Amino acid sequence: MIVVSNSSYNHTNCAIMLKRPPSLTEQVKARLKDMISNREFTEGRIPSETDLADELGVSRTTIRDALSRLELEGAIYRKQGAGTFVNEAGLQIKTRLEEIWSYSAMLEAHGYTPSTQLLDVTIQPTDPTLEAELSLPPEEPVLVVKKLFLAGGQPLILTDNRIPARLLARPYPAEIFHQPIYQFLADYCQQHLTYYLSEIVPVTPPAWLVEALHLPPQRTALISFEEVGYNQDNEPIVKAFSYFRDDLLRLRLIRRGSS
Repeated sequence: MIVVSNSSYNHTNCAIMLKRPPSLTEQVKARLKDMISNREFTEGRIPSETDLADELGVSRTTIRDALSRLELEGAIYRKQGAGTFVNEAGLQIKTRLEEIWSYSAMLEAHGYTPSTQLLDVTIQPTDPTLEAELSLPPEEPVLVVKKLFLAGGQPLILTDNRIPARLLARPYPAEIFHQPIYQFLADYCQQHLTYYLSEIVPVTPPAWLVEALHLPPQRTALISFEEVGYNQDNEPIVKAFSYFRDDLLRLRLIRRGSS
């Protein structure tokens, strides 16, 4: 059994390891998004695909795919007969909720300098609900990892991840848990986290959560994610709980009308 408490880590000088190199389309999309954020397009008008392809040295197909992804994210919009424009309202979307993000990257996107603090890393017995969600035999142990994400010493997110202990392929250092949980699953469980099935759940925070997140005394509700993560074989490999200081960290999305 490993127990960790009050172990902290600052992400200022830490490069998060990526699961795979970004595709050319993703690189172009990121470059265009930087140009949008830096307001490099006059009056918010996006140049033609041909002009962008010439400027960035890629094909029109790559530009078209990158623009389509930006449009889907809400960063740009197309106006028939007039062209493509920056969507100022869409720029308020800092995090794509339908994508798997590291929470440190999420905080950076919101302008914070993140750090992490490990609260607990232990092997614990499971319970009937978790057995059903993770397809575990009765009383099979799970690895429990609880962690805080902070900015300027202020806790913003608390996560609680539960991984079947049978998936552990080799010994691990406690420091690995300062990295995203998907990195641990890949490196020490030989599991690729493909997707989460997520529920957004309002919770009345218990006393331990009020204390951990430094919640104001009058706080009566909190936004949380309850998620089951699946591998490439569609097998459940992690149960995750995430609790957010939504008074300090706003999560936005764009809801579209049916076409």
